[in-house]
Amino acid sequence: MHMLPKTLLILALTSLATPLTLNGARILQSGNRPSVEHLVFDIPGHGEMSYAISLPSNYKREEPRPLILALHPGGSPGAYYGSQNMRQIFEPALRDLDAIIVAPDVPTRRWTSDTSDRGVMALLSSILETYNVDRSRILVTGFSLGGRGTWFFATHHPDFFTGAIPIAGRPGEDPLEMLSDIPVHIIHSRADDVVPFGPAEDAAQTLKDLGSPVAFTVLDGIGHFSMGGYVGALREAGEWMVDQWNTK
Repeated sequence: MHMLPKTLLILALTSLATPLTLNGARILQSGNRPSVEHLVFDIPGHGEMSYAISLPSNYKREEPRPLILALHPGGSPGAYYGSQNMRQIFEPALRDLDAIIVAPDVPTRRWTSDTSDRGVMALLSSILETYNVDRSRILVTGFSLGGRGTWFFATHHPDFFTGAIPIAGRPGEDPLEMLSDIPVHIIHSRADDVVPFGPAEDAAQTLKDLGSPVAFTVLDGIGHFSMGGYVGALREAGEWMVDQWNTK
């Protein structure tokens, strides 16, 4: 049995007083900002994993909501780095999905390790027990290191996730055939000077050849570290994902 998470901090964020900006770019948003809790989860044999959970401002227990796993990129090793990225990138872009968003801090140096896999999936199982989640709408998304993790979690847990949006992430050697029934929207920039564009393009073609529901948003002139430049594409990918869910 996994230990229940304990609350460390609750941020009550209501209305948005000023436009959110990132790298000087304004991030357009709609609706009210959610409530955010900062928590920890115990991974047996490893220790505590910090994470944040965002609940829509209109969340009601009786109404099932989509669930989004948001995986942060490499960077600061400090606690709640996932929360920072969630609040700056993933939540503003995907707010219209009215989803519960979970943003863990990677418990090891990579999302693809056994510890990260066990810890994140155990955390998500506890979220399903605690909140009313629409299990037909569970999305994984992430940027860079988190994009790599997105490919990993989607291909290793196709019975759990029902959508994936990898952003600027390497597909690696993950078995793409496991995504035959899962909508995947890939976002990558030709100007990415850290994660090569080619493997993402190849993965998109492979999924298309498999008959998988896939979309590929190609960006130009946006470097790897210009994360604000990916927000609009992520918002459009979220809208595409909802359309895919609605047609099933």
